[in-house]
Amino acid sequence: MNQARFTPALIATMTLPMAAPAMADFFNDSHARLELRNHYINRDFRQENARQSKAAEWAQGFTARVESGYTEGPLGFGLDALGELGVKLDSSADRRGTGLLPFGRTSLEPADEFSELGLTGKLRASKSTLRLGTLQPTLPVAVYNDTRLLGSTFQGGQLTSQEFDGLTLNAGRLTKVNLRDSSNREDVGFGAATSDGFNFAGGTYAFTPQLNLSYYYGELEQIYRQQFVGLVHTLPLPGNFSLRSDLRYFDSRDDGTGRAGRIDNRNLNGMLTLGQGAHKVSASYQQLSGDSAFPFLNGGDPYVVNLVTFNTYTRADEDSWQLRYDYDFAALGVPGLTFMTRYTDGNHAKAPGVDNGREWERDTDFGYVIQSGPLKNVSLRWRNVTFRSSNGLTTDIDENRLILGYTLALW
Repeated sequence: MNQARFTPALIATMTLPMAAPAMADFFNDSHARLELRNHYINRDFRQENARQSKAAEWAQGFTARVESGYTEGPLGFGLDALGELGVKLDSSADRRGTGLLPFGRTSLEPADEFSELGLTGKLRASKSTLRLGTLQPTLPVAVYNDTRLLGSTFQGGQLTSQEFDGLTLNAGRLTKVNLRDSSNREDVGFGAATSDGFNFAGGTYAFTPQLNLSYYYGELEQIYRQQFVGLVHTLPLPGNFSLRSDLRYFDSRDDGTGRAGRIDNRNLNGMLTLGQGAHKVSASYQQLSGDSAFPFLNGGDPYVVNLVTFNTYTRADEDSWQLRYDYDFAALGVPGLTFMTRYTDGNHAKAPGVDNGREWERDTDFGYVIQSGPLKNVSLRWRNVTFRSSNGLTTDIDENRLILGYTLALW
């Protein structure tokens, strides 16, 4: 009597009809898109003793995102993929350094291209999701950078839970980072110091749709530990006005062996925004105290209100303020056209060799999204920056950025 032989191919054939229903949502709920970003930066260094008189680069970025649905059942499985490619269009060794392209340490010649491929597995149970692999977090203690050609990425795990109404919890660990202008994954770190991992936990509770309170804790092992408390409130006012309050406080200290040296920083910052129709007027203030600058992850951005186009205003003891105005030209019959201008001023900044530095920045931003025709949804943006500082704090610049973007839905 012949014995049936259950080969892998036979098993797959037998189980396919049973697996197909479970996998239906995995495929049917999936979607993919291709993000195109053409970026030109021209930076003119205004100081006579600057090591480089000019930085000017032009490059094209491609970011493909594929996000699956979840398999059926109490424990759903999914898989996401992220592919990034940056291509040099114009640059040279004497015009490098805008942050668009990586360059060699010895030749200083910008790379012709750079890329990254990342996969993220995800598990969902009830209203909680665990993601493992490539991450781009947007949390107060860990914010990925997306201000150049390609977004930075981190490697690690993140658990997000919304089991209770109004409460969103996040916890996880990051171990590697891929910078915005790099193809290589490095250990997470701050400054020149690296760490085995960054642990974080916290959440946001929405008391009402207009009021939420957040708390987060982050620990970059052997470098720093950080606590954050934030409050956001939107108040409707008569006459179609609204007032948005965004208040943030960080307390940062060195951790363990203190590989980056002493870290001792308190950072209180907040922004008030008054809106009415097409107009928005904002005012912000940022006050740092303690013996060190404000720490944040390499490859990320600081979650502060005075993070502007060029500067962050996070030096030791620095206090800074900002005035900003936004206008939407849809009110004048030109939908898609927007305008922003702001001025940010920082004082009492401390840095190596500087005890009382001042720095200021003026930004102007015009953006337009094409509303119809074959180029519908193509975005164009012009950003102009003037930055100055005193007491040799840093290099003065005049800068222009031209950004052309388009997102193509693949399915």
